[in-house]
Amino acid sequence: MTKRFHMSRRTFLKVAAGGAVVVLGGGYLFRDQFLNDGNPSSTATDVIRGQRLPIPDLLTGTEIDGKQVYDLTMQQGSMVYVPGKQTATFAYNGNILGPTLLMHKGDEVVINVTNQLGEPTTTHWHGIHLPAIMDGGPHQIIDDGSTWQAQYTIMNEEATFWYHPHLEGMTAEHVYAGLAGLLIVKDPQSELALPDQYGSDDIPLIVQDKIIDADGSFNYPGTNFGVKGDQFLVNGAVTPVFDAPAQLVRFRLLNGSNARFYNFGFSDDRQFHQIGTDGGLLERPVPMTRLRLSNGERAEILVDFSGQQGSQVRLMSFSSELDGINPVYNSNALDNSTFDLMTIDVVSATANPTTDLPASLATISRIEEDQVSRTRSFELEMGFSGPMTINGVSMDMDRIDQTVKVDDTEIWEVVNSSDMPHPFHVHDIQFLVLTRDGSPPADNEAGWKDTVLVMPRETVRIITRFSDYTDPDHPYMFHCHILEHEDAGMMGQFVVVA
Repeated sequence: MTKRFHMSRRTFLKVAAGGAVVVLGGGYLFRDQFLNDGNPSSTATDVIRGQRLPIPDLLTGTEIDGKQVYDLTMQQGSMVYVPGKQTATFAYNGNILGPTLLMHKGDEVVINVTNQLGEPTTTHWHGIHLPAIMDGGPHQIIDDGSTWQAQYTIMNEEATFWYHPHLEGMTAEHVYAGLAGLLIVKDPQSELALPDQYGSDDIPLIVQDKIIDADGSFNYPGTNFGVKGDQFLVNGAVTPVFDAPAQLVRFRLLNGSNARFYNFGFSDDRQFHQIGTDGGLLERPVPMTRLRLSNGERAEILVDFSGQQGSQVRLMSFSSELDGINPVYNSNALDNSTFDLMTIDVVSATANPTTDLPASLATISRIEEDQVSRTRSFELEMGFSGPMTINGVSMDMDRIDQTVKVDDTEIWEVVNSSDMPHPFHVHDIQFLVLTRDGSPPADNEAGWKDTVLVMPRETVRIITRFSDYTDPDHPYMFHCHILEHEDAGMMGQFVVVA
């Protein structure tokens, strides 16, 4: 079993006084040696780094009676991160994380999720448009020893989604223990020439951070403000090495961390192109050298390694460049640092590589504001001593916070009244960002999204249409995707009715 504990703020301060960890104003916990210089190599734990990048298995499903059937088992696992020590983990179908589920637009899918963890949890299909009762949120509990079956039709556009637990009050701990995986949707009608050889030039990158103790265990200090680690895992391996073919390579990036934001870039400051957001392809590739992703956000990028065989470059987070992300009272050494995530060795190209960057990608049907039926406001609030709230209330499983009519188009104004940034996620739908404090979104944020970062004292306006599914009894969620924040109450519920 994973080593687990929850501590009150009073206990945080008592432990900090003993010198084992340091508490900074926002409730983040780190080893004091690590805080001295912000260098991961200074941590007291001797962690195995530089292994080959693991590529999660690809599950394409088994066709049964015209449906694609997938089987997932949540189970206890074990990894070795510290030499000679076993790290207890949770995983889907293995020892850490889970397989990548490949689905196609129009597929009818059946996913059997069996729980063998020894405790209850759920599995949520983050970003997927589906009936509320199949969403896998906190109401669809899977008891230990039982199997839950989710059935729905894939109606989403081609994009990278993910799945993870969503048990009320335990989401953060279960994800931290290792439960997460990607879900890729492809469109059979797409004729775009993009890298699509999974594991070769189409690469999933699930980026997370952990505190790994000297005995090998994942140290999960239960704090409402957000848990950040001092070791960086990509696909479950600490700062691994990937052999990239000398050609155009597609990386599917997921910020799967509990609380840490990343500012992705490369050690040589090379240009890359973002081609996709949370819920679909952009209209055209966006050139960039930095890509900020908050918790739960995904991005697809193309990186050109053509003619670079024998060279080496590092995928990094330039977190020191994230203006306004980390007020002093909730920052730590790594929040203001630049650090490595993965080393890339460029090797020979594959046969028949994708060579050209497409000039255009997708047509996005923009939703006009004159189609809006209603505007709603969501105020995100928090404090050191008070609860985490949205519109002044914390999550209550028995309370429906919003009722939406099917086929209505709405604007949601998300107001961050706190001094911490919050990634705001809405279940079931994809939305478009209209404005940030009155200004249009950046080009790379102008596509379909289900999670958007709202900065301190900022207002973000999003527009969406609620379609297809109605259910007055089973709600969807909206919440902050810093996992400890949602567990601490920064979450609400809405139903879609006829």
